Amino acid sequence: METRPLAALVSSLVSQALLLLLLIFQSNPNLILPSPLSQTLITLLRLFSSPHLTATTSHLPLNRKRRLEEIDELEIQEEEDDEETEEEDNDHRIIEEMTHCSALDPHPNPDYFKLHFGMRSATFEWLASLLDPLIDSRDPSDSPFRLPTTTRLALALARLSTGADYADLSSRFSVSEPAARFCTRHLCRVLCTNFRFWLAFPSSPELLRPVSSGFSSLAGLPGCCGALAPARFHLDRGPATAFLVADVSSRILSFSVKFHGERSGFEVLKQSSLYKDAMEGRLLGPEQYLVGDESQHLYPWLMVPFAKPVPGSCEEDFNLALRVMCWPARRAIYSLHNWRVLSRLEKESAKVAVAFIGTCAILHNILLMKEDDSALADVGEEFLLSSEQYRNEEKHTTDNKAILLRSTLAVKARECGTL
Repeated sequence: METRPLAALVSSLVSQALLLLLLIFQSNPNLILPSPLSQTLITLLRLFSSPHLTATTSHLPLNRKRRLEEIDELEIQEEEDDEETEEEDNDHRIIEEMTHCSALDPHPNPDYFKLHFGMRSATFEWLASLLDPLIDSRDPSDSPFRLPTTTRLALALARLSTGADYADLSSRFSVSEPAARFCTRHLCRVLCTNFRFWLAFPSSPELLRPVSSGFSSLAGLPGCCGALAPARFHLDRGPATAFLVADVSSRILSFSVKFHGERSGFEVLKQSSLYKDAMEGRLLGPEQYLVGDESQHLYPWLMVPFAKPVPGSCEEDFNLALRVMCWPARRAIYSLHNWRVLSRLEKESAKVAVAFIGTCAILHNILLMKEDDSALADVGEEFLLSSEQYRNEEKHTTDNKAILLRSTLAVKARECGTL
């Protein structure tokens, strides 16, 4: 076996062993994993996904329908397998059509990568290095038709960033339309299969403390571990409804999307593992909660605004604080639309469209991790604070714990003089 595939295989085995160990402890309440050891395992898991140790799961037999419930899901729905089977059969034919493609040449314009690929050139180079064993793994090592990783990545990112159709990409990169389509879908498959942990909700209350500290600094209220907001995308077969949870930096902590019919953000939330874990007390610690808007329901773990606050009251102060705390989630949603393909999903199948949405969410977090200013939309806070989508009556709740926590936080909002 060649050196690179062997290294990738070893890295993949170690990464999966570390992840399995974490999942065993998280799924069994009788097993207690010390916080320092938990953080060490997570650090090692990320290390084995570094540019020099990236694993390729193409060398391992995978069950494509395997789901890890402990990692909050990117719910890519399964349609008929015919389309994917046909795509697999055409892989080698598509690669052969790439014969005359060359590697991506550097560009003298410093904004070129940001305009055409949605990121700075340094981030592009880092991502190409990280994904090289995975993107390049389908090509036989002795194939004369190998397409450079940078070109494959550029094709996919150009589709996602600019929304260019496959005919435009074909002309621009001198490849066939099937080749452009293959590169884009392959990148989505690689990211959604191997890097879903970048959309994983923190696995313990200890890991949530930095998130809580960020929101406390933003609005003065303790205990908030994320802001939740709904989003909607238009597909050929109808709208896809999603929700995400973001931290104060607009990093996406959890993401879920459904495309079956008209669904509210709350309906999508109820079908997620995040909701199940929260309702069963596995998601957050005591006095920890998420915040949402008027479209959500009040729970001990989810604080929403008072429907009809008395003017000048602490309830009104709480609502104002909540609007500020929800701002990072709204900005994350708005920033996702920097990936213009999300406004042009009508020609894609539902399965591929949802994969595009998830891929853009992962790329959003990658850009934030790399401190790439391409990640966040250039939009004023005033716009986001005034763009409320819902003005519904408050949903009735008899949960005294939720009512008490919200009332306590309302008093705290008045004491802090939040706004």
